[in-house]
Amino acid sequence: MAAGPSAKQVSGIKASVFVAALLPFLWGAWQVVQGVPVDPLAYITHQSGDWALYLLCITLAVTPLRRLSGWNWLLKLRRMLGLFAFFYALLHFIAFFWFDHFFDVASMLRDVAKRPFILVGFIAFLMLVPLAATSTNGMMRRLGGKRWQWLHRLIYLVAPLAVLHFWWMKAAKNNLAQPMLFAAIVAVLLALRIYWSRAKARAQASAAAPHRRSA
Repeated sequence: MAAGPSAKQVSGIKASVFVAALLPFLWGAWQVVQGVPVDPLAYITHQSGDWALYLLCITLAVTPLRRLSGWNWLLKLRRMLGLFAFFYALLHFIAFFWFDHFFDVASMLRDVAKRPFILVGFIAFLMLVPLAATSTNGMMRRLGGKRWQWLHRLIYLVAPLAVLHFWWMKAAKNNLAQPMLFAAIVAVLLALRIYWSRAKARAQASAAAPHRRSA
């Protein structure tokens, strides 16, 4: 098997991915400054929400791609991609909270309670907050490996909720092509994890069986 990229090459890949993930924000900001969108609020809201979902799916795809390809260095990109997913989700929330409600918490909560698609999106965003806050090596050490892993499994709830948020929003416009695509992608990525987890459990049970019989 061919050797993976060197540490210097991985650093270059990370820098390239960082720039690529930031470009949608820079391009959107430029468009707004230039007055291109007819409705800047709708443009910011939709663009940030779309990119949060794109990057969430890409982040979930890192582990399956690493397992299928053997490219272990891909794991070095996962944290950055996850933080960019949170960054765009935060922009999406700010657009909703600031531009739609002018930081009126009561008005925002009434809107959340009134429209289910906003409620599930809000729950997904709140779940992302502790994941972003504990993404550092220092927080991993403070929490301990097992607790950190259990906390970060919230991503498996965040992704379906984000898709449901997107689905219900598009359903109002009878436009389900994109939500169906995202639902299929997330379903495959989560199904692979379930399959591998069960295969690992079966392998461990098979390995333990001879020891139990000989005991």
